[in-house]
Amino acid sequence: MNTLAHFAINSSAVDSSKTFYERVFGWKITPWGPPGFYQIEGAGVRGALQGRRDLIAGERTLGFECTLAVADIDETEKRVLANGGKIILERSVISGVGTLMFFQEPGGNVFGAMQYDTNAK
Repeated sequence: MNTLAHFAINSSAVDSSKTFYERVFGWKITPWGPPGFYQIEGAGVRGALQGRRDLIAGERTLGFECTLAVADIDETEKRVLANGGKIILERSVISGVGTLMFFQEPGGNVFGAMQYDTNAK
Protein backbone atom coordinates (compact mmCIF):
# COMPACT_ATOMS: atom_id res chain seq x y z
CA MET A 1 0.00 0.00 0.00
CA ASN A 2 0.88 3.68 0.03
CA THR A 3 1.52 3.55 -3.71
CA LEU A 4 0.37 5.75 -6.54
CA ALA A 5 -3.03 4.37 -7.50
CA HIS A 6 -4.76 7.09 -9.50
CA PHE A 7 -4.18 10.38 -11.23
CA ALA A 8 -6.61 12.95 -12.57
CA ILE A 9 -6.07 15.53 -15.25
CA ASN A 10 -8.01 18.71 -14.49
CA SER A 11 -8.87 20.61 -17.65
CA SER A 12 -10.51 23.88 -18.61
CA ALA A 13 -11.34 22.30 -22.01
CA VAL A 14 -12.19 18.65 -21.33
CA ASP A 15 -13.18 17.77 -24.90
CA SER A 16 -9.95 19.22 -26.35
CA SER A 17 -7.86 17.55 -23.64
CA LYS A 18 -9.60 14.23 -24.30
CA THR A 19 -8.72 14.40 -28.01
CA PHE A 20 -5.15 15.49 -27.20
CA TYR A 21 -4.37 12.59 -24.84
CA GLU A 22 -6.06 10.04 -27.09
CA ARG A 23 -4.09 11.17 -30.14
CA VAL A 24 -0.74 11.84 -28.46
CA PHE A 25 -0.55 8.85 -26.10
CA GLY A 26 -3.15 6.47 -27.53
CA TRP A 27 -5.09 6.37 -24.25
CA LYS A 28 -8.69 5.14 -24.26
CA ILE A 29 -10.83 7.78 -22.54
CA THR A 30 -14.47 6.87 -21.83
CA PRO A 31 -17.32 8.45 -19.85
CA TRP A 32 -17.66 7.15 -16.28
CA GLY A 33 -19.76 8.36 -13.35
CA PRO A 34 -20.97 11.96 -13.26
CA PRO A 35 -21.32 14.05 -16.44
CA GLY A 36 -18.02 15.43 -17.69
CA PHE A 37 -15.95 12.76 -15.90
CA TYR A 38 -13.92 10.29 -17.94
CA GLN A 39 -11.86 7.24 -17.10
CA ILE A 40 -8.43 6.85 -18.71
CA GLU A 41 -7.10 3.43 -19.73
CA GLY A 42 -3.60 2.75 -21.01
CA ALA A 43 -1.56 5.11 -18.82
CA GLY A 44 -0.15 2.36 -16.57
CA VAL A 45 -2.18 3.50 -13.55
CA ARG A 46 -5.85 4.38 -13.20
CA GLY A 47 -6.61 7.81 -14.53
CA ALA A 48 -9.41 10.33 -14.94
CA LEU A 49 -10.06 13.41 -17.03
CA GLN A 50 -12.37 16.00 -15.48
CA GLY A 51 -13.21 19.68 -15.45
CA ARG A 52 -10.83 21.93 -13.56
CA ARG A 53 -11.78 22.40 -9.91
CA ASP A 54 -10.61 24.14 -6.75
CA LEU A 55 -9.43 21.61 -4.16
CA ILE A 56 -8.15 24.62 -2.22
CA ALA A 57 -10.78 27.37 -2.17
CA GLY A 58 -9.94 30.07 -4.71
CA GLU A 59 -6.98 28.17 -6.23
CA ARG A 60 -7.51 26.37 -9.52
CA THR A 61 -5.97 22.89 -9.57
CA LEU A 62 -3.20 22.76 -12.17
CA GLY A 63 -1.25 19.75 -13.34
CA PHE A 64 -1.94 16.14 -12.57
CA GLU A 65 -3.73 15.35 -9.30
CA CYS A 66 -2.37 12.17 -7.66
CA THR A 67 -4.09 9.76 -5.29
CA LEU A 68 -2.29 7.19 -3.15
CA ALA A 69 -3.79 3.83 -2.18
CA VAL A 70 -3.73 3.46 1.61
CA ALA A 71 -4.61 0.52 3.85
CA ASP A 72 -6.34 2.66 6.51
CA ILE A 73 -7.77 6.12 5.77
CA ASP A 74 -8.15 6.86 9.51
CA GLU A 75 -4.48 6.13 10.21
CA THR A 76 -3.39 8.12 7.16
CA GLU A 77 -5.42 11.12 8.33
CA LYS A 78 -3.82 10.93 11.80
CA ARG A 79 -0.31 10.73 10.33
CA VAL A 80 -0.91 13.61 7.91
CA LEU A 81 -2.19 15.88 10.70
CA ALA A 82 0.57 14.83 13.12
CA ASN A 83 3.21 15.73 10.57
CA GLY A 84 2.11 19.23 9.60
CA GLY A 85 -0.40 18.42 6.88
CA LYS A 86 -4.01 19.52 6.71
CA ILE A 87 -7.29 18.23 5.36
CA ILE A 88 -8.34 19.90 2.12
CA LEU A 89 -11.41 17.83 1.27
CA GLU A 90 -13.21 15.75 3.89
CA ARG A 91 -13.65 12.06 3.23
CA SER A 92 -16.29 10.90 0.82
CA VAL A 93 -17.37 7.43 -0.16
CA ILE A 94 -17.40 6.50 -3.82
CA SER A 95 -19.81 3.59 -4.10
CA GLY A 96 -18.06 0.41 -5.20
CA VAL A 97 -14.63 2.10 -5.07
CA GLY A 98 -13.76 3.22 -1.53
CA THR A 99 -13.21 6.22 0.76
CA LEU A 100 -11.32 9.23 -0.56
CA MET A 101 -9.84 12.30 1.19
CA PHE A 102 -7.57 15.10 0.00
CA PHE A 103 -4.71 16.54 2.03
CA GLN A 104 -2.09 19.26 1.74
CA GLU A 105 1.48 18.58 2.86
CA PRO A 106 3.64 21.29 4.49
CA GLY A 107 5.22 22.25 1.14
CA GLY A 108 1.80 23.11 -0.31
CA ASN A 109 1.28 20.06 -2.52
CA VAL A 110 -2.19 18.52 -2.53
CA PHE A 111 -2.81 14.78 -2.86
CA GLY A 112 -5.60 12.28 -2.42
CA ALA A 113 -5.60 9.17 -0.25
CA MET A 114 -8.02 6.35 -1.09
CA GLN A 115 -8.85 3.33 1.03
CA TYR A 116 -10.12 1.04 -1.71
CA ASP A 117 -13.15 -1.11 -0.88
CA THR A 118 -15.32 -2.59 -3.62
CA ASN A 119 -18.12 -2.97 -1.05
CA ALA A 120 -18.18 0.75 -0.17
CA LYS A 121 -21.64 2.36 -0.20
